[in-house]
Amino acid sequence: MKIIIVNDEDEGVGVKDRETLDYSKDIYRVSALWIANSHGQSLLAKRAYTKKHNPGKWGPAVAGTVEEGETYESNITKEADEELGIKNVKLKKAIKELVRGRYKHFTQWFFLKIDKNVEDFTFNKDEVVEIKWFSMEEVIELIELDMAVTLSNELLVDMKKRMRR
Repeated sequence: MKIIIVNDEDEGVGVKDRETLDYSKDIYRVSALWIANSHGQSLLAKRAYTKKHNPGKWGPAVAGTVEEGETYESNITKEADEELGIKNVKLKKAIKELVRGRYKHFTQWFFLKIDKNVEDFTFNKDEVVEIKWFSMEEVIELIELDMAVTLSNELLVDMKKRMRR
């Protein structure tokens, strides 16, 4: 699989096989979906223990690395179907942020408000071991306890606003 490599302005500068990425230098693209319900809860997914990045940690319900030939939008639509069986819904584009840490990537966030029970999602057990609805306070607590991937304050503020709408 070829991954799009970008510069600090999120402009494509090439592609690389995932196995040859230099995580200390290469910046790539990720799409992620924040799912909320009308009760003010957010759906998080616990990443499979076999995942290379953040195994066993709670994170966005859906996320994926943008591959050659994909856009952020086409990637998140594909990932939402593959990871949770979500189809034929309108995703709202949210913030995009440059994450600089162990892995460097632009994350384009999308937002979906949907009222479904956890049992009504069909999740891919190779990607995710569990999904669960959390209050925003519980999400923040998971981050503080290092049980979830780090989410920026800017993202949390943006998602809180969207959840109120």
